[in-house]
Amino acid sequence: MRITRVAAALVAAGLAAGTLAACTSGDDGGNGGGGDGSAIINAYGGEPQNPLIPTNTSENMGGRVVDVLFAGLVSYDAEGNTENEVAESIETEDGQNFTVTLKDGWTFTNGEPVTAASFVDAWNYGALSTNAQLQGSFFDPIQGYDEVAAENPTVDTMSGLQVVDEKTFTIELKQPEAAFPERLGFAAYYPLPAAAFEDMEAFGENPIGNGPYMMAGEGAWQHNVRIDTVVNPDYDGNRKAVNGGVAFIMYSSLDTAYTDLLADNVDVLEVVPPSAVTTYQSDLPDRNVNQPSATIETVTIPQNLPHFSGEEGVLRREAISKAIDRDLVTEQIYNNTRTPAKDFTSQALPGWTDSLEGVDKVEFDAEGAKELWAQADAIAPFSGTFEIAYNGDGGHKEWVDAVTNSIRNTLGIQAQGKEIATFAQLRTEATNRTIGSAFRSGWQGDYPQQYGFLAQNYQTGGSSNDGDYSNPEFDRLLRESAGATDADQQQQLTNQAQEILLNDLPAVPLWYRNAAGAWSNNVSDVQIDWQGIPVYNEMTK
Repeated sequence: MRITRVAAALVAAGLAAGTLAACTSGDDGGNGGGGDGSAIINAYGGEPQNPLIPTNTSENMGGRVVDVLFAGLVSYDAEGNTENEVAESIETEDGQNFTVTLKDGWTFTNGEPVTAASFVDAWNYGALSTNAQLQGSFFDPIQGYDEVAAENPTVDTMSGLQVVDEKTFTIELKQPEAAFPERLGFAAYYPLPAAAFEDMEAFGENPIGNGPYMMAGEGAWQHNVRIDTVVNPDYDGNRKAVNGGVAFIMYSSLDTAYTDLLADNVDVLEVVPPSAVTTYQSDLPDRNVNQPSATIETVTIPQNLPHFSGEEGVLRREAISKAIDRDLVTEQIYNNTRTPAKDFTSQALPGWTDSLEGVDKVEFDAEGAKELWAQADAIAPFSGTFEIAYNGDGGHKEWVDAVTNSIRNTLGIQAQGKEIATFAQLRTEATNRTIGSAFRSGWQGDYPQQYGFLAQNYQTGGSSNDGDYSNPEFDRLLRESAGATDADQQQQLTNQAQEILLNDLPAVPLWYRNAAGAWSNNVSDVQIDWQGIPVYNEMTK
C-alpha cells in the first residue's frame, strides 16, 4: 500500500513538520468551520482488493477504509506524530521486551470489550502462514514468528506474545528494536473481536471495529459502487469525528472523479488526474493543496521475468532505469507535483538523502543506457516487448505512455503499457504472480520510518515484495539497522541497505508523489496528512 507511521519531525523539501497538514479551506470552503455534525462526507475511493480484514489489506483503497473503522494501540496525527490510543502504556527496559497495558472502556461496535486477547489473537491470526494474510510479515520482528510463518507450521501462536490479564499483554522481539512501538498504529496491528474468528470472510465484508467510524449496516459495502460508514457513537479516542460519516465512492476513472469534484458531487480528492494538474488550482481557488507526502511510485520488474535475472538482468534493470527521463515526465505530465526519486523511500521521511552511492542509476543517461543494454544483449539477445502493467482507473496511462516511449526511443526496443481495468485486479495479479510483466507499484508510508518502506517491499518474504526479490546481505543490513541503538549507526546501515537496492534495482524508482488535490464547496477544515490521505474525521460539511 500501503503503500503507511514514529514520533519524528517530517522533513520534506525544506519544510518543517506541521506544514504538511496545514491546508484548510478558505472563505469559499462551505460552512467556515461550523457544519452539520450529521452530514456525510463523500470521499474519493476505489474497490478494495480483498475483504476488509486488517492483516489482509495491503493496498490503499481498502486501507483508507480499514483505518477509519479500527483503532490500534497508538495512532498518528496529521504530521505523523505518535500518540497512545487504545494503549495506556507500552513499557520496556531493554527495547526487546515490552509490556502493553490497555485503557479502560474500549469496545467494538458489537459491544464486545477490547482486551489484550483482541490484539494477541489478531496478531497470531495475521502471522500464521496457513491463513495467508498479505500483511503477515509485519510480525516478523516478534519472537516465534518464524515458526508460525513456516510453510507447514507446527504451532499456531507466536511465543513472543503472552496475555497477562484482560488489560495486559507482553511482546518479546527477536532483537532489541526501540522504535517498534511506534509502528503499532498501522493496520496490521489492529485488534479483532472474537466474532471475527467465527467466519473471517464474512467479517471482512462487514467488519466490526473499534475506530471513529463503523459500517452503516448490512450491505454498506456495495461492491464497485461505494462503502458507507457512519460515526461510532462509543468511540472516545484521538480521532473523534465532527461529521456524520464517510461514504467512499468508487471511481473507475480519475477524470470522472475530478468532474464530480467540480460539480460538488464528491467532497475531497487527494490526487487530481494528469489532465487537470495545470488547471486544478485555478479551477478550485482556495480549495486545493500541493504538498509533499510520504509516497513513492516505482516500476517493479519481477525476478522471474525473462531477461531480467542474473548478470543479464542487472544490466537490463539499470539500462531501463537510465532510459527514463524523470525530469521531463514530472514537469510535462505532472506540472512538478512529482519529484524525481533518488532512493526507495520518501523525501518526506527522517534520514532521507539524495547522496547514496549508486544514485546515478536512477538518473537519465541515454548513452549509458544503450551501452548497458548492448552488454546485456551480448549475454542473451532481447526479444519481445517490455511492458509495464498499470490500472486504468488511477490516472496512470499518461505517465506509462511517456515512460515506455522514453525506453523505446532510448533503447530501440518495443515498449508499451499494459492496461488492467482496476486497481484491485492489478493487485490481485501482482500478489498471485500472474501478471507476466513489469508493473506499476509504489508505497505510501505505514508509519514514518524508512524501515517500513524497505522491509515490506524488498526484504525476503516481505508483505508487498511482489517481485520476489531476495538478497541476504540486504536482509542482514536492514535487520541490523532496526536493532541499532545509535541513531547515526542506524542511518548508516539503512543507507548501506539502500545502496544494495540501487545496485540490484528490484524495482525502478520513479518519483515521490505530492498530495495534489482539492475539495468541494460543501466542506471546510480539510487537511491532508503526512501520508497524503485526507483527515476525514476533522472535515465539516
